[in-house]
Amino acid sequence: MASYTITHEKPRSFFSLYDRKAELQHQTHYCPGCGHGIVHKLVARTIDELGIQDRTILITPVGCSVFGYYYFDVGNVQAAHGRAAAVATAVKRARPESIVLSYQGDGDLAAIGSAEIVHAANRGESISVIFINNAIYGMTGGQMAPTTLMGQKTSTSPFGRSEWNEGYPLKVSELLATLEAPVYIERVGLGNNKQIMQAGRAVRRAIENQVRGLGFSLVEVLSPCPTIWKLDPVDAQRRVQDEMPKTFPLGVFRDRTKEAVARPRPPAPPPIAEIPRVLGLVNGEPAAQPGRYGSAANADSRVKIAGFGGQGVLMLGEVLVEAGLDAGLEVSWLPSYGPEMRSGTSNCHVRLAGQPVDSPLVSRPNVLVAMNEPSLRKFLASVEPGGWVLYNSAALPDGCERADVHVIVENFTQLADELGDARAGNMVMLGALLEATGMLPAQCVETALNRLVKNARRLEIDRQAIERGRELARRQTCKRM
Repeated sequence: MASYTITHEKPRSFFSLYDRKAELQHQTHYCPGCGHGIVHKLVARTIDELGIQDRTILITPVGCSVFGYYYFDVGNVQAAHGRAAAVATAVKRARPESIVLSYQGDGDLAAIGSAEIVHAANRGESISVIFINNAIYGMTGGQMAPTTLMGQKTSTSPFGRSEWNEGYPLKVSELLATLEAPVYIERVGLGNNKQIMQAGRAVRRAIENQVRGLGFSLVEVLSPCPTIWKLDPVDAQRRVQDEMPKTFPLGVFRDRTKEAVARPRPPAPPPIAEIPRVLGLVNGEPAAQPGRYGSAANADSRVKIAGFGGQGVLMLGEVLVEAGLDAGLEVSWLPSYGPEMRSGTSNCHVRLAGQPVDSPLVSRPNVLVAMNEPSLRKFLASVEPGGWVLYNSAALPDGCERADVHVIVENFTQLADELGDARAGNMVMLGALLEATGMLPAQCVETALNRLVKNARRLEIDRQAIERGRELARRQTCKRM
């Protein structure tokens, strides 16, 4: 029987059959002459050679390579458009023993994903990124990409890319090489066999760096896209060889592999038996958190504070949540305001609860602090029956009557002005709110105010304002609206 030696075979890291389509299980979905197939083989061969198939997790993107999980017999995670580097970061930090590969095209990585790749590189995340640059949006019909060449015509640059209209091609490798943290960045091409061999060496090096724990590596691959370029495969490959390197020179842009040290491993997770204790669970349920002034398990204050910018809306909310923390409560503070520094709309949502807060959004408040008429009219109807409404004016406006809530109506701004600073109107309202509802102990409010207000004169006026509000609430008989 004749003997023979296998010199080339399908990498073991590929599935034996690709079951994306029942009738085409022997082939990928890529167009003839597409560079993705070549790079897939380079990646799979490296995985085999390094013996890391069982440790590898591939992050597949949105784009032409979206079906990578049908081809690679490794761990696979599908990322949203542009988010592959962020997902890779999470996977690597959660499973530091894994080899995490992020595979992206230029529209995915350099456009919608530009922030993710820059910050992953800047943090030196120990991931290996394979970046396919074919200078076009291939999957969606040929729109201009961040890497489209000058003068190149696309469906969204029909007259050719212009520096005055679309700007210059984005050079990702050069950009990331300006950062301190990356260990290895190289640009390679698929224009001929020599370039492809160098691309294979670069891919291997990027993955080996991760095996050694050295940090962030990226290989940018100039790749043909015959279908969208409207060229036959030979001419498309010739463009990669001769034209693209004029804009995107091949070569190594960063190589610190010799001096780089392994990234520290994260601390070990707690034993599974300890997780309920870490999460504060008792029999699978959140443990009640008693306040420092008695049981707070039933506390549930949902406060909406609204007014104009400059009236102290956000500050009032901050005092409440800081005091709530000192009282041992679960708290949340969610601000919402317009772009104006003064006189624009402003409101904030405050939650003070004895149990973990499920949502910071207060859509059904049991307390409304309305500092102006537009806020009262906007939010009055949402107040829960039996709740409280504090309104900053001499009288209620027409059409704002409700018989099922408590109300305190007073010109709080004027009262603050009498103390020497009209800006303290929010603190007068706070004092009235605290006295009327008893939601927080005075000492916790005083401690919070001391932390938040650094100006001694302003702090004293705020104290006086809170006391004025308390006096008002004690004197005033709460009326029904």
